[in-house]
Amino acid sequence: MKDVSATPKPWPLFRSFAGWSWRDFGPDAVAGLTLAAIAIPEQMATATLAGFPAQAGFVALLAGTLGFAAFGASRLMSVGADSTIAPIFAGALALLATAGSPHYAADAAALALGVGLVLTFGGALGLGLVADLLSIPVNVGFLAGIAGHIVVSQAPAALGLAAPAGPLVAQVIALADQFGKTNGLTVGLSVGVLALMLIGERLSPRFPGALIGLAVAAALTAVFGLEARGVATLGPIAGATLRPAWPPVGLADLPQLAPLAVIVALVVMVQTAATTRSFASDATRGPDVGRDFIGVGAANLLSGFLGAFPVDASPPRTAVVAETGGVSQLGALLSAAIALALAAFGGGLLAHVPHAALAGVLLFVALRIFRVATMVDVWRRSRAEFALIVATMLALLALPIQQGVGLGVILSLLHGVWTTTRARLTEFERIPGTSIWWPASALNRGERVPGVRVVGLQAPLSFLNAYAIQAELEAFRAPDLRLLVIEANAVVEIDYTGATILAGVVRRLRESGADVAFARLESLRAQQSLARHGLEALIGRDHLFHSVEEAIGALCGEAPS
Repeated sequence: MKDVSATPKPWPLFRSFAGWSWRDFGPDAVAGLTLAAIAIPEQMATATLAGFPAQAGFVALLAGTLGFAAFGASRLMSVGADSTIAPIFAGALALLATAGSPHYAADAAALALGVGLVLTFGGALGLGLVADLLSIPVNVGFLAGIAGHIVVSQAPAALGLAAPAGPLVAQVIALADQFGKTNGLTVGLSVGVLALMLIGERLSPRFPGALIGLAVAAALTAVFGLEARGVATLGPIAGATLRPAWPPVGLADLPQLAPLAVIVALVVMVQTAATTRSFASDATRGPDVGRDFIGVGAANLLSGFLGAFPVDASPPRTAVVAETGGVSQLGALLSAAIALALAAFGGGLLAHVPHAALAGVLLFVALRIFRVATMVDVWRRSRAEFALIVATMLALLALPIQQGVGLGVILSLLHGVWTTTRARLTEFERIPGTSIWWPASALNRGERVPGVRVVGLQAPLSFLNAYAIQAELEAFRAPDLRLLVIEANAVVEIDYTGATILAGVVRRLRESGADVAFARLESLRAQQSLARHGLEALIGRDHLFHSVEEAIGALCGEAPS
């Protein structure tokens, strides 16, 4: 008998350290130092994008790293402030409070708690499929819209102009009116940082272009006194404080924060699932999306208690850990410790960092998430799905961003519904000289059995397509029809509406003298539905076959014509 006690059990906490040994310290240290060089400037820039001071990004990175390392499963994932969700909640929170105010900070922390709760419950309940609600075209359009928000929000800092308020279109118009007041030095710094990051990315994903760019920009500003020439800098930075507390959010804000938490959590789920699946870190277990949801949920809860804002998994930073040979979450913890030390003791080093340099970092992020190659590929393959990209992008740009995200989710669901409703019956023919029945086409001429028609439905049979399928099945009724075989290999589910309508068709066909059989109903769910809805009893177990050929041989005994 197998010794059950000898079977290793998953660690309840800090799962990524299971099996860790001191020989893994070297790879983790390299990964942590490289990650710190990439993450520190990105966290500062994302914090400003979220409406917080730059040092708040370090608190978000620490909370994200600690929470995920304790409760997540992935050994490689990096969690912290993320530019994908920052524009979403920043735009929504700006309607409730002034950015930078205590009211704004309290709402952001409360939002992080809400996002954390949704993610934690989602992971515990096994709702990983929620992450699949956004199709690739809708996700590409969503990221394109986010990129547009990043560009518009960072344009004032990159150009040296006053930041306008109002809807996105109004901001663009206001910036165009101010364009003549652009500060050339500011533009040069932002473009320089952006160019350095683009060049560094071509050299190596591990090249710390953002860190070098910020250091060079700060040095140039300090040496040449660029503050006096109109270049805005971060100025003296107070050390980041870590004081766990329940955010003092007002009850009046909760009705607005609750739906926003669900929207942000959905986006986080999508990105977390994609990151988990793209960078599988445990070959023995495979990706554990549910556990990683719990990890990112814990990260958000900790971020909220520390007074920061919602955090997310980062695919680019996770890729850095993977490419540098990280073995566990020790590398991410090391990078967070470096960031926290910089926030506590290195405020003077950051005082001369220009806002334009941080804008350059975010413009680089915007370029990376604007996926032109995917857009071109979708355009070539499906114009209808390309229209989804455009519609989602315009929704995020034209509407308040949280409404745009909600509309994107609705468009994705409608696309799935539309795809299912388009399912139609396909007629099958036998490939000459074989027992294989294949969808008929002009390229593959097949053979038929007199009085027998073989049709297949290549989708679940549900209320979405049942009435259209009914009309097509009824069209096969003819005086010479002896047998209708439904090839059901692709029917994975049958709902109540589909079963009811199919039962009516079966009765009418038999009343007209034709028999009905099922072949290759392989889905266990569909088989259970067939029995549960009474179709198995109606059709008869002796009319359920493993193949079309078996059905025709048993019920007709005819050779092909």
